[in-house]
Amino acid sequence: MRLSRMFMPTRKEDPADAEIASHKLLIRGGYVRQLTRGIYTFLPLGWKSVKKIQRIVREEMDAAGAQEILMPGVQPSELWQESGRWDDYGPELLRFEDRKGGEFCLGPTHEEVITDLVRGELNSYKQLPLNLYQIQTKFRDEPRARFGLLRGREFIMKDAYSFDLDEEGAEASYEQMYEAYGRICDRLGFDWSAVEADTGAIGGEKSHEFQVVTDTGEDKLVSCPDCGYAANIEKAQLPADGFEAPEAGDLESMETVETPGKTTIGEVCDFLGVEPTDCVKTLLYEVDDQAVAVLVRGDHAANDIKVRDFLRDQVGMEFATLEMADDGTVYDLTGASVGYAGPVGLDVPVYADNAVREMANFVVGANADDTHRRNVNWERDFDVEGFADLREAEAGDPCPECGTALETSRGIEVGHVFYLGTKYSDAMGASVQTDEGVDQSLIMGCYGMGITRILAAVAEQNHDEHGLIWPMPIAPYHATVLPLQMNSDEVVETGEEIYEELQEAGVEVMIDDRDEGVGAKFKDADLIGIPVRVAIGTRGLEDGNVELKLREEDDDELVPVDEVADRIVEIVEERGA
Repeated sequence: MRLSRMFMPTRKEDPADAEIASHKLLIRGGYVRQLTRGIYTFLPLGWKSVKKIQRIVREEMDAAGAQEILMPGVQPSELWQESGRWDDYGPELLRFEDRKGGEFCLGPTHEEVITDLVRGELNSYKQLPLNLYQIQTKFRDEPRARFGLLRGREFIMKDAYSFDLDEEGAEASYEQMYEAYGRICDRLGFDWSAVEADTGAIGGEKSHEFQVVTDTGEDKLVSCPDCGYAANIEKAQLPADGFEAPEAGDLESMETVETPGKTTIGEVCDFLGVEPTDCVKTLLYEVDDQAVAVLVRGDHAANDIKVRDFLRDQVGMEFATLEMADDGTVYDLTGASVGYAGPVGLDVPVYADNAVREMANFVVGANADDTHRRNVNWERDFDVEGFADLREAEAGDPCPECGTALETSRGIEVGHVFYLGTKYSDAMGASVQTDEGVDQSLIMGCYGMGITRILAAVAEQNHDEHGLIWPMPIAPYHATVLPLQMNSDEVVETGEEIYEELQEAGVEVMIDDRDEGVGAKFKDADLIGIPVRVAIGTRGLEDGNVELKLREEDDDELVPVDEVADRIVEIVEERGA
């Protein structure tokens, strides 16, 4: 491809709303352009890389026995009402009516559609196992679209769905997809980790996220350096034993103290001369039309996912939404502003994290403005309905598998595999007859991978201060040829000869035939991140050489003109293009 003819609108300045490297560089490098919040157009460079990602994903899906289909993006509400998700999914589901008043949504995922498809086509166990996948555009009306392609509203995703007769078969399908995702991550050159994760709006019995490890990742991860346990922080479990109630003889008299204007743990600790470990935070949640209080130690953070699961699975509450109480609700429940809530005298059910069980003589809010209580103790001063693991794991917490101190990192989720069980097949009547003639619900799994999110994740892991550094398998072009002096016939002719030789050898190559200065050509080459660069200049040609440079390396090398094409072909093949 000739740059003089290519639509590659590079920019010198970062976009004003970009916060992370991938967002900045994909815009500046001419890969994508924003149409509106969270919705992007892919330009020629970006689309070439996206298609290469799709090819890798397709190859591994096909190798794992999945078959590609394509389902509609517009879905009728009736299917979602059958599954029970029409009301439960939340505002991320973009709903609309057609001209006849029929309710529809733009598909954020396709569990309902695929289940409807197979229930009409499968009737015998002999048709199983089955795994169908698609690569298609999704839409989720994210409340905070940000970070470019990492948190967009419209995106391209690969989603696969497996169907089996029994748990053994379903586990085997899950494992096949798990392994295929690992191979995809390896081929993309990722530093990645598979971690236990919450099933969220998809539901099901278990799931794993495939996380690209990077400091700019939205997700916080914990892992054990000894046994290999790894989980998203929202899923990471902490040991439930080892917590003991304090002895009654150690309890001091509760007292009320004035804390004017001190609403945060840090401010209260500084004012009273205590540590965060001496304090308990009282967090108020609205659970549909009910309210509950959750207590965590002052230096800990409540885990909303654990709170939700605890209230549903152990307390037995049924609810559609769980969210932090707003300021008005906090005042109605406590008689005080936010920052002064406490469990003593609170007229709502109180639940506490396990760490609170062994605390004594702690500080809490007094349910009155500018006031706290000291030497508070549960059981004596207030009742706790139940203790559970309700907080976020942290570095140094014991591994739930072996007890070794956990480590933390950050990651970008690029894939997610779910063991659904019969969640959808039961609700929607998807079954087959066994060899004994008995109807049995299909056991399902679903497997998502963000195609366009992968593009951004690769950019996050592969860049420097000058621009992008694409791995060879998904680089839009393998090599770029830079004739540096366009007024020199020898330079131009040599550049054209190398360009043609590389094309004939099957190398995807671009040539910067623009009438631009040397500095501009080098800057654009570094910005767009093509893996191999060949620079042809008058000085090198005096000795019959050109400069060959790999994008991730600082130094270049002189290579004879008649050898450079073969050398580039060798590099491209070695790097798995």
